[in-house]
Amino acid sequence: MNSKNKSASLFQKEQIIESLKQSFVKLNPRTMIKNPIMFTVEVVTLVMLVVTLLSLRTTEYGSFGYNFAIFAILFVTLLFANFAEAIAEARGKAQADSLRKTREETPTKLLVNDNVETVSSSKLKKGDVFVCEAGDIIPADGEIIEGLASIDESAITGESAPVIREAGGDKSSVTGGTKVLSDNIKVMVTQQPGESFLDKMIALVEGALRQKTPNEIALTILLAGFTLVFVIVCMTLIPFADYTALENPGTAISIAAILSLFVCLIPTTIGGLLSAIGIAGMDRALRANVITKSGKAVETAGDIDTLLLDKTGTITIGNRKATKFYPVQGVGNKEFIELCLLSSLSDETPEGKSILELGHTAGIRMRNLNTTGTRMIKFTAETKCSGINLADGTQIRKGAFETIRKITEAADNQFPKEIEVVIENITSNGGTPLVVCVNQKVVGVIELQDIIKPGIQERFERLRKMGVKTVMVTGDNPLTAKYIAEKAGVDDFIAEAKPEDKMEYIKKEQQAGKLVAMMGDGTNDAPALAQANVGVAMNSGTQAAKEAGNMVDLDNDPTKLIEIVEIGKQLLMTRGTLTTFSIANDVAKYFAIIPALFMIAIPQLAPLNIMGLHSPETAILSAVIFNAMIIPALIPLALKGVQYKPIGASALLRRNLLIYGLGGVIVPFVGIKLIDIVVSLFF
Repeated sequence: MNSKNKSASLFQKEQIIESLKQSFVKLNPRTMIKNPIMFTVEVVTLVMLVVTLLSLRTTEYGSFGYNFAIFAILFVTLLFANFAEAIAEARGKAQADSLRKTREETPTKLLVNDNVETVSSSKLKKGDVFVCEAGDIIPADGEIIEGLASIDESAITGESAPVIREAGGDKSSVTGGTKVLSDNIKVMVTQQPGESFLDKMIALVEGALRQKTPNEIALTILLAGFTLVFVIVCMTLIPFADYTALENPGTAISIAAILSLFVCLIPTTIGGLLSAIGIAGMDRALRANVITKSGKAVETAGDIDTLLLDKTGTITIGNRKATKFYPVQGVGNKEFIELCLLSSLSDETPEGKSILELGHTAGIRMRNLNTTGTRMIKFTAETKCSGINLADGTQIRKGAFETIRKITEAADNQFPKEIEVVIENITSNGGTPLVVCVNQKVVGVIELQDIIKPGIQERFERLRKMGVKTVMVTGDNPLTAKYIAEKAGVDDFIAEAKPEDKMEYIKKEQQAGKLVAMMGDGTNDAPALAQANVGVAMNSGTQAAKEAGNMVDLDNDPTKLIEIVEIGKQLLMTRGTLTTFSIANDVAKYFAIIPALFMIAIPQLAPLNIMGLHSPETAILSAVIFNAMIIPALIPLALKGVQYKPIGASALLRRNLLIYGLGGVIVPFVGIKLIDIVVSLFF
């Protein structure tokens, strides 16, 4: 997804024109019935149309002009509600169009019986293997089964920096539409045609796969219940109005008045905006470069209690850096640094490179080191050490504490006590010690430190205010883990974590009634991602991880989980505040219309006409006009979302009741009075 989408304006001319067209298309009853409240308004509008036509023949149903005005306003109310949903969908469709540009037919080098055949990307199916070289566009989602390549993913993520993808690890996944910049890779297709992540993404943003979430369904049922209550209220008012008309001739209440009262009392505001809020929530997630497999996942993120975060890349920058050299007594500092550099020559890890950089800073130059006739010992994850065998037979090794201890003990050499003290100090300060030995004798220690990301403490404090517990997951020993956890400000940590430890922690939290979110990218993360209530998989991760999670982060950003929680909370808060505002509106409109309707027949109700509305006719027209106008007025808020502030639940409730509850009562009083002043000039 292109980064410029993120900064797109709220309304664009093309989207508005298309949304206006869709507002009329959506009047189809088969579409409207999906929204029970607005379907009820449509039925009332049709009844009002019949009443308006009948008023052409007889004055029994009131004046034609007044009835037509009510009908027109009700019709516009429907169009505004449809426009709210259509503009939210149009924004999604605009994103879909930009995504389609990356899905153009691509010539593919398909591997068939060790021969390469050029076919169209549309012919690829799951299990096919294709070859990509530098300059090729990757034609389909897949996993690299052979080779390594630098890949430009800017068409999907908007990020211009290339990334490395290689076979056999947790960074083996590639996405259709991205470009190979260097080297060659063999890729196995992992999706059937039409089921790639981009295809799913396009379908989601266009609304084709959007289903109502459980919360949305529950709120719709509640609002439908309110509507039914007001049906009964308005039906009971009819005989009451007939009775007052008998007692006081000339005070009859028209059908238009009863229908207007009904439409104003039912929660049309939230009914018209509910779909737009849900679509906009998924849209915000997509603008953050997150594919959500359902709206439920976004909602659940807003209710998360516990957040599991990997230390590396999320809390720390990810590449540990060498910060200090500690030679053993009897070994000079310059001599020890030279030994460290020699042992790191074949270490291609970021840690190994940082040792060379630190040595360079100390004034030691690689060109001054004699490496003639040497044999390099490369670092591997299995051996956990690297080194060099010099021409004179000297063996230099550098590696993890336990690895070097085994090497020295195997040669019957004593591990120095002073080095054990240094190691303990490094570990307790959150560092990682690398021990260096020469001919199986320890000569010193290199200290590596994880650099905690700037601003991460503030983000954890923000989450804490939201009521979210943060848990750091790390493979470090408990002492190192404890130090980093305290420094970063997380609430808990899992040290020396294995995949099953994550699973156990998630289950334990869920058994306590908590909702848990986590992020992962490897096949070993898949069970925990599936178990978590919100599982976010990295797009660069394995197919198993992406299928297990209910969200996929296209940016492969480990801190994205924090942003997802905030997006979820903003969705829930937007829906809650607009529901509060809508119901508060109904209270105000009730006090506007009822006294105006009956104050002529029942003069005792006149004191309740606190707005001092001109007449029953202008009161009803003003209320109906306000009822229609408030929907488009709130569309920007529904699409952008209510600004979320990390404060406690009770403080948040008080704030929302004060702003949207009290505001929902005051705004209609002011709005209806102003409209009444204008309307009274014509009626």
